[in-house]
Amino acid sequence: MSFLEKMTTAFEHYAAGNFDAALTLIDEMEKSAPNFKRTFMLEAWIYFERGEYLRSFDVLEKLLARLDISSRYEKFLAAQTANRLGQICDVLALTPESVKFYRIAARLHHEPPRICAAMSNAIFVANALENFSCEDFDELYAEYKNCLSDIVPFESKIYAHKKIRIGFLSGDFFGHAVIRWSGNIITEIDKNFFEIYCYASNVQNDKVTTFLRDTVDTWRDKKKLTDEEAAKLIRDDEIDILFDLSGHTSGNRLRVAAYRPATVQISGIGYINSTGLDCFDYFLSDVHCAGDESWFVEKLIHMPQTHFTYLPPVVEKILPEPPCSRNGFVTFGSFNNFVKVTDKMLAVWKKILDRVPSSRLLLKHKVFDADDGKKYVGERLKILGFDLSRVDMRGYSSDYLKMYNDMDIALDTFPYTGGVTTCEAFWMGVPVVSLYGERHGTRFGLSMLTNVGLPELAVDNVDDYISRAVMLANDTELLTLLRRNLRDMLKNSPLMDGKTYVREMEKVFAQILLDKQKSYL
Repeated sequence: MSFLEKMTTAFEHYAAGNFDAALTLIDEMEKSAPNFKRTFMLEAWIYFERGEYLRSFDVLEKLLARLDISSRYEKFLAAQTANRLGQICDVLALTPESVKFYRIAARLHHEPPRICAAMSNAIFVANALENFSCEDFDELYAEYKNCLSDIVPFESKIYAHKKIRIGFLSGDFFGHAVIRWSGNIITEIDKNFFEIYCYASNVQNDKVTTFLRDTVDTWRDKKKLTDEEAAKLIRDDEIDILFDLSGHTSGNRLRVAAYRPATVQISGIGYINSTGLDCFDYFLSDVHCAGDESWFVEKLIHMPQTHFTYLPPVVEKILPEPPCSRNGFVTFGSFNNFVKVTDKMLAVWKKILDRVPSSRLLLKHKVFDADDGKKYVGERLKILGFDLSRVDMRGYSSDYLKMYNDMDIALDTFPYTGGVTTCEAFWMGVPVVSLYGERHGTRFGLSMLTNVGLPELAVDNVDDYISRAVMLANDTELLTLLRRNLRDMLKNSPLMDGKTYVREMEKVFAQILLDKQKSYL
């Protein structure tokens, strides 16, 4: 078999998930042609797919140092390599390093859309940094805006439609967490006064996609359209209000919004912080989350109770007793994305375990899918003084909801708090203790706990965070009551009162469009 045939076959094995067969061919190619760098990249890609993040990082770090960025092709490989290093550091909660590699990727890319995507990754991950200031975010926003120089915004227009046209912009119109937050607005808005358009760039579709497509007035698939083509499509549809549901999350189309194709533009729900872009007039928030508004370029909309509602995925059975009743010890836990789990947060959790004898900590994330991830996190925990026999590290699984039956108390992360995971804990009868600050993204726990009727479990300092967790751990009767009643508390709260929420959103849409029209007079 020739080298080219081996490379082709290795890629075919990789695409089919035959990783061992691909690695065998890669090993042969690396020995026979050590200067052919694409094989090392493929090797690292395979380790990443297998959850062997440390091995993938090691290969890519060495590869990045060998790539010659004076060569256009190798510069492109370097950009891809830096981007994947950013992903790996993200998974391993090496957040400063993740931001660094994403910024390197942005500086190596040539095409503005790729630069913007890399900078969005950097901005998104930066939300998990503890000491990241407004000025630090502004620096990242400036780097992002540098790649918008090719965009000339459309001239602003006011329309006189019989119904207000609302366009939703997202790549997550499927069974994604964003739809659990925004589904009510999209499907329950009063069609006597509003027309709903969805501009989708989904990489996957499912029954939720089909339902949305069949429910809204107009569905536009823009996945294959350029940013300018997608913006022109929105412009031609004469959209009054464009609502971006992605912010700086993966697969966003912020460059489409940068053309300002709609009369008024809003961001929110799918992202926790400012976009940093002046193409958005507003950011959707609520009276609890708003906090210090100096973090925002956009004007904040203060919903009176909550700025999103929750649609639960499935009705998973809740065991009537908290697990401490059968185990004889309390289990704290977090199912949050591991990038949110900082060393400071772990140190706080360690103090909670120290205050509650025999208690355990349950962690669940894809970083634990492979042994090297467990080993890496285990070493990190040991440095912080954890007894690993008291820590349960579980990998990804689709049946994760029922595993809340193994958790007594959920510990929220800080500064990047939980979102859907917090509501999922409520849905499964598990109380959540949350720490909040002044930044919008730190206050989701405060908003959700207040709306569900447990505001005392949201605190603004570490000492109270620890004491609330310990208090719950020492009150089995309260844990039992919450286990049996928290789902109903959630159902009866503003978080699941879709009807009231949609009526409030309709008022917001009408008012912000009216304000825009007045500004033209």
